[in-house]
Amino acid sequence: MRPTTKDLAKAAGVSLATVDRVLNERPGVHRKTVERVNQAIEKIGFVRNLSAANLARQRNYRFLFVLPKLGDQFLAGLLAQIDEAGRAFSSEMIQVEHAQIDESDPHLIANFLSDLDAEALDGVAIMAPESPPVRDAIRRLSERGVHAVSFIAGQAEQSEGDFVGIDNAAAGATAGQLLRRFLAPTEGKVLVIADSMQARDSLERRRGFDQVMVAEAGGLTVLPSLETYGDVIRTRRVIAAAVEAHPDIVGIYVMSAEARTPLAALSQARDLSDLVIIAHERTPFTTLSLQCGQIDAVIAQNPGHLVRSAIRILRARSDQRPPLASQETIRIEILLKENL
Repeated sequence: MRPTTKDLAKAAGVSLATVDRVLNERPGVHRKTVERVNQAIEKIGFVRNLSAANLARQRNYRFLFVLPKLGDQFLAGLLAQIDEAGRAFSSEMIQVEHAQIDESDPHLIANFLSDLDAEALDGVAIMAPESPPVRDAIRRLSERGVHAVSFIAGQAEQSEGDFVGIDNAAAGATAGQLLRRFLAPTEGKVLVIADSMQARDSLERRRGFDQVMVAEAGGLTVLPSLETYGDVIRTRRVIAAAVEAHPDIVGIYVMSAEARTPLAALSQARDLSDLVIIAHERTPFTTLSLQCGQIDAVIAQNPGHLVRSAIRILRARSDQRPPLASQETIRIEILLKENL
């Protein structure tokens, strides 16, 4: 049988009321008494039933997802998963909301985070490009008692438990291996397309991709990354220029979460049937492109797992306990036409 609060009170030599005050961090208990109760917790292996305690004191968790304002199908899928998770976790007294903000302005993001009310919020999952203002705003959130995790887009100087997403360097290396194997023994150039190389996920994917391609690519030459900034007109212009300058392109790696706009621009500039194309994230567009053979492989991360993992980590932080690391590892999925 698991030790109860009665067992804990007996082991510590205090009343049940004192145990309750210590467990719920209420004032009015002498420091030495708190230490004695904590020592008894360690001695008898007491594990608190957080669900029962939260229910007894009507404890609510309030979590917010801060996402980009602009996005395509992948972002729409995330929003749908957040809404679904909000309904699923409501029985556990967890309230989940989302807000969208212009990700191109780091000062706007920082101001938004600074204005969040610590009295009305327990935790925030933040999907934003790395920048000093955002990094400092996240640090100030923690200082005010609001727990924060980086969501999909990582930040510098963060611990492993403060990031929810795949290992992007490994994802880039996986893309490199797929392209290398699909193209062998073809020679030619590989075009790499990103929204922005200011984003940490793009930097890490390119680093992993280059490590494989430099070591094992043989006759393949990887071109400098094209940055589209999510702008349709710019995307068409830079891709058309790249195709004209490099008629010997044989492979495409789309590093951004949305492949629809880059590949539409590419199809206007040249025939795609003789290219090997690797993209990221499962969306209606990439699923259809796999089915019809336009894309050869998609490297994906499960959006439902991403959202649920962020919520579980924030709840664990709110309860001052470590998350279950094995449960929150986001796997890199390789999708082919045959395993959809």
